[in-house]
Amino acid sequence: MDARIAFQGELGAYSHQACVETRPDFDPLPCATFEEALEAVRSGAAELGMIAVENSTYGRVQDVYHLLPKAGLHIVAETFVRVHVNLLGVKGAQLSDITGAHGHPVILPQCGKFLRNNGIKGISNTDNARAAREVADAGDKTQAALASKLAADIYGLDVIASEIEDHKLNTTRFLIMSREADHSRRADKMVTAFMFRLRNIPAALFKALGGFATNGINMTKLESYMVDGVFTATQFYADIEGHPDDENVKLALDELGYFTEMVEILGVYPADPRRS
Repeated sequence: MDARIAFQGELGAYSHQACVETRPDFDPLPCATFEEALEAVRSGAAELGMIAVENSTYGRVQDVYHLLPKAGLHIVAETFVRVHVNLLGVKGAQLSDITGAHGHPVILPQCGKFLRNNGIKGISNTDNARAAREVADAGDKTQAALASKLAADIYGLDVIASEIEDHKLNTTRFLIMSREADHSRRADKMVTAFMFRLRNIPAALFKALGGFATNGINMTKLESYMVDGVFTATQFYADIEGHPDDENVKLALDELGYFTEMVEILGVYPADPRRS
């Protein structure tokens, strides 16, 4: 059996596009939810997982940041995918025919200007690729899907209008997850992802993060969580630029340890060139 990469969504989803662009030698494994995609990797049904974490227009994928700390997996890479939103219709449909466009609630506002200008009603769907499949199955020339050109190819739809997103730099960041950790230095610019739980002492967060500032380390992501519904127990997810073997990163992590109950590295991976 060929190696597989799990993703959330149906075939033709933007996560599927990320798999095709980044790991073309892996067979895609569609999963209904992020939990199922992570479980597919954890169980061995897939070797890797392609997990969307944030979009430049919409912001973070909040559910994922809650799942990552308890997934039991390791981040081994990141990738950025330009999200081009396309209006897909059944064969022969014209823009003037379309009265409704189906897409995920996240994607609808990303092309709101186009929809308003063309008198098209946005209709919510749980998945963009599913919307494309359902439009194809229904065969109604008045209904369209907001999805990728990959979805158009898979479901036999016409691209009625291409790249209709309001923001032309619309990009989604994905993390590639694995059962096996890889902390080797594979590039000059590396990213270290970790989570930590603060001790319940005054100014703990200020003190814990001070070592990164004094050692000249750029922290690019910081997310907070309550632990077990207790307000006094706070856990954080963080991304920093650098490798754990770098002297300044070692010093910062050592200082972090003084003010935390737990520090756990979730991944060490090359910074994607598109990050900047």
